[in-house]
Amino acid sequence: MNIDEQVDYLMQGTDYGDPAIGEAMAVELRERLVESEKTGKPLKVYAGYDPTSTDLHLGHTVSMRKLRQFQELGHEVYFLIGTFTSLIGDPSDRDKSRPLLSKEKVLENARTYAEQAFRVLDPEKTRVCYNGDWLAELKMDEIFRLASNFTAQQFIARESFHRRWDANEPIYLHEFFYPLTQGFDAHHLEADVQVGGTDQLFNIVTASRKVMTAYGQKPNIGITMPLLPGTDGDQKMSKSLGNYIPINTTPEDMYGKVMSIPDKVMPIYARLVTNWKPDQVNRFEAGLETESLHPRDAKMQLAHAITSTFYGLEAADAAQTQFVTLFQKGDVPESMPEHVLVSGETVLDIMLGERMVESRSQARRLIEQQGVRLDGVTVADGAVQPEAGSVLQVGKRRFLRIIKAD
Repeated sequence: MNIDEQVDYLMQGTDYGDPAIGEAMAVELRERLVESEKTGKPLKVYAGYDPTSTDLHLGHTVSMRKLRQFQELGHEVYFLIGTFTSLIGDPSDRDKSRPLLSKEKVLENARTYAEQAFRVLDPEKTRVCYNGDWLAELKMDEIFRLASNFTAQQFIARESFHRRWDANEPIYLHEFFYPLTQGFDAHHLEADVQVGGTDQLFNIVTASRKVMTAYGQKPNIGITMPLLPGTDGDQKMSKSLGNYIPINTTPEDMYGKVMSIPDKVMPIYARLVTNWKPDQVNRFEAGLETESLHPRDAKMQLAHAITSTFYGLEAADAAQTQFVTLFQKGDVPESMPEHVLVSGETVLDIMLGERMVESRSQARRLIEQQGVRLDGVTVADGAVQPEAGSVLQVGKRRFLRIIKAD
């Protein structure tokens, strides 16, 4: 690839909320790539991941895929595990303060992060590092120097803090330090590029660049990617919300969970978590728009593509065969009662309305016992809103096809 092609490739899928920021980052990236080519020195590229739980999920892999693209072009990639920043908790996109984690819990969570990440990243070309190695050594004079680059107004003006301020929700002083420490990470690594989600825009494009400039360094280029919606289709994927698809699972579970996502988010999943080239994604989206591609067939293509990325084609084929056997040929009857879906209806509403259960408490008990499935995927929350075309299974023998109103 020539330099212009590399810029297009690396900026593909990015989102800054403001086109002017994206254009500025693209210009800086081009300059840095030209310099790298002239000097033969690869760019230093990193993304940070706070081990707030033991499992990485598909949402994390969006930024990892971008790191992998930089690896393919010969640049140095740092997979930063936030063993120190996890103790603070990132307040970005949060309406409430994150609970503080103990150091022991953070280290326990971090133990398998690199192993999971290597399902996407090339382990031979990845440097794993822990920001506790340098942030824990900071002295008060260095912290004051960092803090002197920012004003309280800058933080209060951020949307997440502003909402909490208006709602009279507490904003704790330690939360202001998260962007500062993230900026110090970029400074310590002498990063050319920092990759993250759009919820990290302030931390990457404002805080990190300001800190690096204060230390006399070239500010890092920010590559920010859209946030992957969870299996509910509305909120970003998060283990705490229960709407996540873990990396560390079985092919059958991953395939089934992708099959459970709402139709409306299939295009963004195709763009962010498949290995499809842009022309493949465009054909997929066009098929959905023109209805030449049935949503069920489209979702099966998507589930197969995503599962094969992590487990290989053979495992993805087996997962698809099991899904088809169980829900299209075997245990699911061809003829079953139908329910016309009403906007906003939940699985719990349908179970009660169709008298598939005798009471709300029985419905909840069945859900807790993993006795309720939607298109073959165990329902963990009765508040899930099914899509038209889905099959609801309660127990072993009660089935209901959910259809849309005429």
